[in-house]
Amino acid sequence: MERRAWLAVLLVLLGCCSNVIFLELLVKEDPGIGNLVTFAQFLTIALEGFVFTTRCGTVAPAIPFSAWATLVTMYFAVSVSNNWALNFAIPMPLHMIFRAGSLLANMLLGMWLLGKRYSATKYLSVAMITLGIGTCTYGSAAGAAAAEGGAWMAVGIGLLTFALFMSARMGLYQEVVYAMHGKHPREALFYTHALPLPGFLLLAPDILHHWGLVLASPPTTLLPGLACPSMLLHLLANLATQHLCISAVFVLTTECASLTVTLVVTLRKFLSLLFSIWYFSNPFTPLHWLGTSLVFGGTILFSDIPGLLAGRSAKAKAS
Repeated sequence: MERRAWLAVLLVLLGCCSNVIFLELLVKEDPGIGNLVTFAQFLTIALEGFVFTTRCGTVAPAIPFSAWATLVTMYFAVSVSNNWALNFAIPMPLHMIFRAGSLLANMLLGMWLLGKRYSATKYLSVAMITLGIGTCTYGSAAGAAAAEGGAWMAVGIGLLTFALFMSARMGLYQEVVYAMHGKHPREALFYTHALPLPGFLLLAPDILHHWGLVLASPPTTLLPGLACPSMLLHLLANLATQHLCISAVFVLTTECASLTVTLVVTLRKFLSLLFSIWYFSNPFTPLHWLGTSLVFGGTILFSDIPGLLAGRSAKAKAS
């Protein structure tokens, strides 16, 4: 790979992994902070896109506004549901593992809505992912039940399931839109973050409440005589790493083959999961390890990474 591609890989691992770390630091202090974090992320990315993508509104969208409105409604519902799930005794590792089940949801909706059919390997990989998520969910639910949090966890799992299938439906709709109007990733990044901003007015009381908790958090001394609320520092770090993560993924998709992108994203998720378990002392039983192995193994099998690597090796030998 060229230097620019290697830099993108490094920034994806650095930006996306550290972003999850700062999010978990915030959630540990305030489990209900998700809506505030999402609003701040959306606002930051929307402002950046308004300046650099739309040139302060002087560049018209290439994709019709009605298509963006439908896509954004789905995206807003997914983001809010994923955030609310953290309020219902959902551990962060389970949250990360559960969201890896997007392949399952995408396949089921693709078969139902678009009549798609897949190879036996794809079905096997999705079965592994489904079993892995089920195993992790059972392990977490058993722990929550012992701590008398099982009923709340059921609500959280319901929210994650809704978000999972809504995200898959959004992906299928996005495929149709891109097939009709072409791919415009920077435009998509701007509109999917700018258009939902009015929807956060419905969540204003919740956002303001948690903003107050952020400002009231214990101060951290930056310099002699200069202190800042600790949660505010974590929030700013989360916003910075989120922007770095998204920008790096965008560069990676333009510089590297899909195989490389899949490998890097899978590695990033796995490293985030391991760090979360180690640093935050999250409970992780043998059932969780088994489920995690099935999820990531199924993801790699679905992407046919072994076959693609073998094909590349054969081409290299032939040349």
